[in-house]
Amino acid sequence: MKKQSAKVENPVAETVGDSATPPITLPDGKFIDFIDGTVRNKTPEEYVRQNFARSLVQEFRYPRNEIAVEFSIKVGSSKKRVDLAVFEEGKPREQEHIILLAECKKEGTSSADRTEGVAQLKSYMAACINARFGLWTNGSDERLAYRKDEKDRKHEFAEIVDIPKKGDEGKDTDVPDRLNLRAASADNLLFAFRRCHNYIAGNQGLQKAESFWELLKVIFCKIEDERSLDSLSFYVTSKEVRYTDGQLKCRKRLGKLFAAVRSKYATIFKPTEEIELNNEVLAYVVSQLQGFSLLGSQVDVKGVAYEEIVGSNLRGDRGEFFTPRNACRMAVEMIDPGPKDRILDPACGTGGFLVTAMNAVLKKIEQGHQARWANPARPSQQEWEQQFRARDEIMRRNVVGLDLNPVLVRAAKMNMVMNNDGSGGMTQADSLKDPVTWSPDAQVLAPLGSFDLVFTNPPFGTKIRIDNPTTLAQYDLAAQWDWVESSDRWVKRLDSSGQLVLQGSLPPEILFIERCVQFLKPGSGKMAMVVPNGILNNPPLAYVRQWLLDNTQVLAIVDMQRDLFQPKNDTQTSMVLLRRFSPRELVKRPDYPIFMAVTNRIGHDKRGAAIYVRDVDGTDVLSKREIRTKLVERGKIVEKVITELVPEIDDHLPLIAPAYQAWRREHGL
Repeated sequence: MKKQSAKVENPVAETVGDSATPPITLPDGKFIDFIDGTVRNKTPEEYVRQNFARSLVQEFRYPRNEIAVEFSIKVGSSKKRVDLAVFEEGKPREQEHIILLAECKKEGTSSADRTEGVAQLKSYMAACINARFGLWTNGSDERLAYRKDEKDRKHEFAEIVDIPKKGDEGKDTDVPDRLNLRAASADNLLFAFRRCHNYIAGNQGLQKAESFWELLKVIFCKIEDERSLDSLSFYVTSKEVRYTDGQLKCRKRLGKLFAAVRSKYATIFKPTEEIELNNEVLAYVVSQLQGFSLLGSQVDVKGVAYEEIVGSNLRGDRGEFFTPRNACRMAVEMIDPGPKDRILDPACGTGGFLVTAMNAVLKKIEQGHQARWANPARPSQQEWEQQFRARDEIMRRNVVGLDLNPVLVRAAKMNMVMNNDGSGGMTQADSLKDPVTWSPDAQVLAPLGSFDLVFTNPPFGTKIRIDNPTTLAQYDLAAQWDWVESSDRWVKRLDSSGQLVLQGSLPPEILFIERCVQFLKPGSGKMAMVVPNGILNNPPLAYVRQWLLDNTQVLAIVDMQRDLFQPKNDTQTSMVLLRRFSPRELVKRPDYPIFMAVTNRIGHDKRGAAIYVRDVDGTDVLSKREIRTKLVERGKIVEKVITELVPEIDDHLPLIAPAYQAWRREHGL
């Protein structure tokens, strides 16, 4: 076969230096403020402030021109700077026109601190005669205050569950309206998950993993409530959250929701399972999540939040680590799954590959149906139902995940539910064992030779060995192989009776290669698999490479930068795309080209910190990003496109799929 490579370069880097219109750059350690465009220092406190600033605009609908950063106010005889001040629409930026203010601190700052805590926020609110709402946060803790406006109690404050959206200042913000649930922006959902998890761990006396599962139950209730056609039940009022009777009312509402969840997801929750959180803790968790729309939030926003919480609690020592989302996207975009494809991950972990593939397919389904709608802006009930039936069919039958660890399967189901309710195809199974030993569910879901596409990142490492002879006997690659000089080939070793001579043990990644090929439909099935580079270049493993070339068409090999799995794992890997040969091709193997690419940047360093594109002077290159959001102007909700300048993540992976597709067209593939 002809091995051809495609050179993938960073288009931003090519413009640096000699370009007639040089890119906008920014010194290291600086960023451009989301609200006012000021160049500021990157600090832990600024990270918290910028996240809440985005929330004010993208979630609470306050236009940026009504928000000031570090606004100077008079408190007694001294001048103080308010982190964020929101002004009444159409009024001058003066202290008496502030209606909402926020104090944002670095993580670890105590809300009880005399100078930096909630007392500071209340003193600022008291000095601003029309500021009825305030927020104090350090990211992992959040306190909201409402100033009572009775004339004789104008300095009395009460804690509230949420601040109002613009236009809702006079409404009851305690009981959320379905239409007013807000899609999470930036890392604000991550902050909320952290607050909930920390509060459970600190006030319920549970270990980290137990705290996670209790939070999981509440998140399921939240999603079930959003999907329901009834009025919302997932809420707690500002009064209820503080008093025993109110907390009990919240528990009763959540109890009904969890009963529906248990019934709907019987493979995840046991019939007798209950939410084990005490009433006070449960009410707090509900208060932190009730304003969000989990279903309406972007996949990446939910992914960042969910992966951190799962990763900090469930990551094990068996090679279980997340496939970074940019690597998942690259593989899915290269293979480009369609609505009719059956998709499998036989080592699904928490479901990253499957969520990415599922959403790519669902997007195509939605586009296809909406293109046929008589009026795309106002679909009929029948048109909506047809689209959702098609979505449900895909998620129930065509997306399958297996994993040895039942805890990870449960986490994967949650991930799929949170990202479009595709949990039906997740089940526990040891993919490497003989399928006859699997549960009936797994056997029905994942018969060998039945899948169009496989995406996987199997566990690998020298500490994990498969040594069960019954398991090994299923695989050619488990045999001992000998090099035969005369035929210039590796051959399987046989004993005197003609039986395969097996190796004593093997790392799972080698067996997973063969098992994944077995899962594919002969002739058409394709797979994308993360493979340790040792399999591709170590001389003792040449027999594995020969087996691959004998049984599959190698479509593409993408050498991944070494830090891809850092900071948890240093294994150097490649993404390998393969197609299973048909029986005819096994007899006469075709000649074909192979796409090859090398990625030198993957968006983060070995510590996991983001890295950015820089010019020849070492300054960050900025790019314009457009954000479509809803704002309130003159009492009406309007959709706007706002722009900001942000550092360009130095990541080559988004460039690979377009280059691969162009290469395929060039070669008529």
